[in-house]
Amino acid sequence: MTIQSEKKILPYCRLKSGEVWVDPTGQHKIAVLDAESKKDCQLISKDENVDLFIQDPPYNIAVGNKNTQQLSRINIEEYIIFSKKWVQNSIDIMSKDSHFYVWLGADQKRGFQPLPEFMILMRKYEELTSRSFISLRNQRGYGTQKNWMAVRQELLYYTKGDPFFKVAYTDIPKVLKGYYKTINGKVTDNLERGKSETIRPGNIWLDIQQVFYRMEENIPGAYAQKPLKSIERIIKTSSKKEDMVADFFAHSGTTLIAAEKLDRRCITFDRDPVFAELTIRRLAVGKSISGD
Repeated sequence: MTIQSEKKILPYCRLKSGEVWVDPTGQHKIAVLDAESKKDCQLISKDENVDLFIQDPPYNIAVGNKNTQQLSRINIEEYIIFSKKWVQNSIDIMSKDSHFYVWLGADQKRGFQPLPEFMILMRKYEELTSRSFISLRNQRGYGTQKNWMAVRQELLYYTKGDPFFKVAYTDIPKVLKGYYKTINGKVTDNLERGKSETIRPGNIWLDIQQVFYRMEENIPGAYAQKPLKSIERIIKTSSKKEDMVADFFAHSGTTLIAAEKLDRRCITFDRDPVFAELTIRRLAVGKSISGD
């Protein structure tokens, strides 16, 4: 979102810094708060623990339009200091058994910052166990005639304690035989052993389309928007109905929209009032379509 468009929208935002909006059902909270502030994070959680975090912080990568505040870059040391604060604030309100997902980027022009630095930072938090390094396929990437085009989105997955996890399946049919295993004295292949006609997702999500301007769910100006299907997959596998889901970087509000669809509660906020307003409006539209 450009600086010019943000100035036009700002007067219509119902929330100011420090304010929290609760939806009419009391299921979700949306606010204009700062992920670096321990006080802000505790304000919105109200001492209630979070079962699933889906964090989408700034990637510290400058891409495209120079007037885009959401795609800017700071010194990597400053970025890690920023990351330490919001990660610790997240851990402080996590349930005993919970999940922690982080979307991140890797600038291939600058030693793949900030991905490796962030991964090393995460080793310091003994409460969290690294579980998976997931990549989502992008529709298009910034490329060059002398390098490989960057068409991947990184997702880091950690857990605290021993949380619930439900196996997910893609829409991709099982067609390849292989992976033979002896069961009760009989050699069987994966097609015989599996109960589903489709395959499970691995740590490369090729079946989910990254949001781009031709898609119905695209929000103009929300350059870091995540596909609703990807957030739904995370929520379905890593939470139960009525669990608390949180996202400290609301942006286009996709985490909250997915939580609403799947009967989870959600707390989310953004430092930018425009994105908080966008999230409130997307929720209102979703409820009107579903008839709630």
